[in-house]
Amino acid sequence: MPVTRFAPSPTGYLHLGHAWSALFAREAAGDGTFLLRIEDIDPVRCKPEFTQSIFEDLRWLGLDWPEPVRIQSQHMNDYGAALDKLRKRGLLYPCFCTRREIEQNAQGAGQAPHADDAAFIYPGTCRSLSAQERAAKLAQGAANWRLDIAAAQKIIGPLFWHDAVRGKIEARPQMFGDVVLARKDVAASYHLSVTVDDHLQGITLVTRGEDLFDSTHVHRLLQALLGYETPAYHHHPLLKGADGRRFAKRDQSVTLRALRAQGFTPEEVREQIYLNR
Repeated sequence: MPVTRFAPSPTGYLHLGHAWSALFAREAAGDGTFLLRIEDIDPVRCKPEFTQSIFEDLRWLGLDWPEPVRIQSQHMNDYGAALDKLRKRGLLYPCFCTRREIEQNAQGAGQAPHADDAAFIYPGTCRSLSAQERAAKLAQGAANWRLDIAAAQKIIGPLFWHDAVRGKIEARPQMFGDVVLARKDVAASYHLSVTVDDHLQGITLVTRGEDLFDSTHVHRLLQALLGYETPAYHHHPLLKGADGRRFAKRDQSVTLRALRAQGFTPEEVREQIYLNR
């Protein structure tokens, strides 16, 4: 039986796009298990009131799930254990570069921002620091911890994963460069926490928006490094409004909270979602 999940971040109110993703995951679970997970590792942007609104909105929409809900901020030790495992294999290194320095170095090398997120690929500046230099810099303050992608791929070799829409995919995590797995102010990144959580929760089918398709390249590598099974994936199209733009948390008029206040019923919201998908 499939085990799926809907894993929103409580950084705002759920909108129609979130509702579509949650309903998609529930439908994909069939007679299996649909789980809710709260991805709140960012202590600045995530708010308890948004977590509570997620529960309220999804229950109003007609969804239910097993308790207790996994809340990421309550499981930081799990992510720390995964980081330690990678660190012991010599696959992590501390990075002391600021975002501005990374952008300047990348632009100087003629690099364009990666994909749609306008982020530059890290040029590996701190990878070549000596052990003494790293120790001296760490003594002065905290660092981001990056995964040495080239070293990891050398150990693991070719990897593949399967998407329900695109079929067999060869993993190409190098497109992201040496990704950050732990930040100075956040003890685990999205890439690390979601990979660990999907493993610990026994997720067999990951359903999520196609905007996260590329992230799966990194997740597949982490699964191999940490000895995890690889789930199946189904990246669904994003829900878009009449203007052709995908829904976002800034679109307050289409949040489930606003639609409820306007008198919409769950059935009417579901109908609106299926008309726009």
